Amino acid sequence: MAKGSVRGGLLLGLAVVVALAATGVWNPFPGIWEWVDRSEPISEPDVVWQQRVGGTPRSVTIAGDAVVVEQRTRVEARSLATGAQLWERKADWAAVAGGDRDPVVAVGKLLVKGYELLDPTTGVTRRRDDDAVAVWTYRNLLLDARCTDATDCTLSAWDPRGTAPLWTAFLPGVHSGLLADNPGLRGTRRLTATRIDDGVAGAEAAPPLLGFPVDGRVHVVDTATGRVLQNVEPSRDERLSVVGGRLLRVAARSQDGTCYFAISARDSATGQEAWQRAGVNLRTADSAGCVQREDPQGARNVLIGVAPDGREAVIDGYDGRLLWVGDSGTKLIAVDDRLAVFRAADKRSVIARELGTEKVLWTRQASGKAGAALTPYAAVVADEKPSRLVALDPRTGKELAALRTSANALAVGSQGMIIGEGREIGYVRFGASGNSPTRPPSDGGNPRPGSTGPGGQDDGDCGPKGELCPDPGGGKDG
Repeated sequence: MAKGSVRGGLLLGLAVVVALAATGVWNPFPGIWEWVDRSEPISEPDVVWQQRVGGTPRSVTIAGDAVVVEQRTRVEARSLATGAQLWERKADWAAVAGGDRDPVVAVGKLLVKGYELLDPTTGVTRRRDDDAVAVWTYRNLLLDARCTDATDCTLSAWDPRGTAPLWTAFLPGVHSGLLADNPGLRGTRRLTATRIDDGVAGAEAAPPLLGFPVDGRVHVVDTATGRVLQNVEPSRDERLSVVGGRLLRVAARSQDGTCYFAISARDSATGQEAWQRAGVNLRTADSAGCVQREDPQGARNVLIGVAPDGREAVIDGYDGRLLWVGDSGTKLIAVDDRLAVFRAADKRSVIARELGTEKVLWTRQASGKAGAALTPYAAVVADEKPSRLVALDPRTGKELAALRTSANALAVGSQGMIIGEGREIGYVRFGASGNSPTRPPSDGGNPRPGSTGPGGQDDGDCGPKGELCPDPGGGKDG
């Protein structure tokens, strides 16, 4: 009898709650569900905000005051300040162009021509194209390609928020793989790290030259003018790559059970040899007969090579200078035009050194499995046992954020970074302890390709020879 009374009381109470919820007087169910569905914090200390997105992110990019999350069949944007969803669109691919003050989001569908450029904060369409088959996004430029037939294609360059092309160029067709966003060109392969997304740094400035693979040849295009400077077919043992304003011809010859390499860098305008090196392995070939199937490793206008004695080196793609040579046992884990980050031979620390000098910028204790990435605003170091993500000022090594987390670093911006695990993403603000990046780069609106912004001021992005900045005399290096 007592059990029946209890059961009856519970049923009566439930009926009352349902009636109150139905009439709008009081509804506890959203709060209960929020409590049940609440996620555990993905880091310690806690993030500024944490949200569960609709699907596992394919890419995450900070675009001004918004965070753009690309998923398998849709793209959404969230507020950088609060994490609240701003808009959502059905799309198979998405990519962000522009700098901190003028970003746009290109979206499209696979196997369907055309794309839309959206405002990252509102989702409003700023420009629509119905014919392009491929799009490349940069910090200061957007390129697209459209074809009237298989051997008649036009490459166009746009300011990210522009409404008319800056220039157009003819290409005799495009490679069958040139589809959707940022299909591969002949450049360099980035070093990768576990738990750091390959696109963590966001869009970069357009390099002075790009190499488009078309029917076994490489067409070298000047990004400032649209001129096709060279149209080169590699020989059977060569790999062509465009790095630092030079066309590299990398030859690999099999002899005595090993591969012998030779690099010849050519002037883009004259085709004359600018520099050459022999015996440096750029990791372009596999072990099967020295066949070169990969672009060389590197970043921006520097290359990573391995000397015959096994030591790694960073080479200036423009003039062939050795900018850094590792000691025996050291391992390069991140590089850009400014500095190299490497694991020490004792596997107990990571070290940052300024390229072209002997100056050590900072040293940090880390395990032999630590990985890193360099972005304009922070150097990110990921470590294991225990799992850590640390953001450091690239020049000084000061901590901008230090997290105990197994999450991945997905995107880095001027004031913080996005981390994520599964469908959970969160925002970490830099400088919680008073530190902040010492010199965040200014995109200055839309600098033209090969420049650093209005006035041509060098913000560290001009390259070792200054070849990526405007010539004060109005000329341009070929």
